[in-house]
Amino acid sequence: MARKISFINYKGGVGKTSLIVNVAACLAKLGQRVLLFDFDTQSNASIWLLRLERWNKINSTGEGAIFSIFQPATARVKDLIIPAVVEGKNGEKLLPTLDLVPTAFNLVDLESEYELDPKRPPYAIFQEQLAEVEGNYDYILFDCPPNILRAAQCGIFCSNEVYIPANPDALSLIGFTLLVEKLGKFHQLSASFRSVEMGAPAQVRGIIFNSIKTNVDIEVPKMRMQLRMNQFRTARRVAQSAKIFDTQVRDAMVVRRAVTLGLPVALIGQESQQEDNVAHDYRKVADEMMNHTPEA
Repeated sequence: MARKISFINYKGGVGKTSLIVNVAACLAKLGQRVLLFDFDTQSNASIWLLRLERWNKINSTGEGAIFSIFQPATARVKDLIIPAVVEGKNGEKLLPTLDLVPTAFNLVDLESEYELDPKRPPYAIFQEQLAEVEGNYDYILFDCPPNILRAAQCGIFCSNEVYIPANPDALSLIGFTLLVEKLGKFHQLSASFRSVEMGAPAQVRGIIFNSIKTNVDIEVPKMRMQLRMNQFRTARRVAQSAKIFDTQVRDAMVVRRAVTLGLPVALIGQESQQEDNVAHDYRKVADEMMNHTPEA
């Protein structure tokens, strides 16, 4: 069974997309079959992995983007998967086991203009279609926006695990606290649509400190985050196995260059020791995630 994981934080700007794209790539390099869903209306993961030229073709019509399963509802998830999405300059497939379901700017219409059927909310429609393909993968990752509105609900509802990218600041702690509160409310709202086969609703299982700048001491923010984690664990509002990852991801210019090149960091020739460390950080996060298996 695929591990289904949402990456989300109520605080924006924590480097969520850079983390999920690079962890997905590392998992694929380790031989895992990975499907990445972009549910963030900014489309950053889609633009990164497809590069602008390929993404523009999807964005111009909306065909091939995730919103098309809702409106005009003429496509299904299985039709939208772009296999081996990362390509070289000559179209060669660089990561054969990393697939993408892209989004476009029209996903914003899911929040406002989409006519909601209370008996079939978007997350229930999406879950039914995801079930058709999830057996083909080891990991299904959801890049969620910094909220739990309709787009994010699709990923959250189908996940069994939530990981929170965080920066060493007070706003990340507030974002974590707010996320746990909103998760609980959404699980109550969506409980009647869950089936036994889906497993338990998604709980926070990890916090990953990301984009850490040089000479920044994160011990005090980490201690405060750990204290809040302990409080939530005692109250059973996060998974009992929830933890702060040992691995911390450094900030580096190579990440921004990777976006420009349309490649994950792991596929870029490294030029400095710091950049080598960043690529290694992503690999260590992937290793730690693989070893942090869910409790039964």
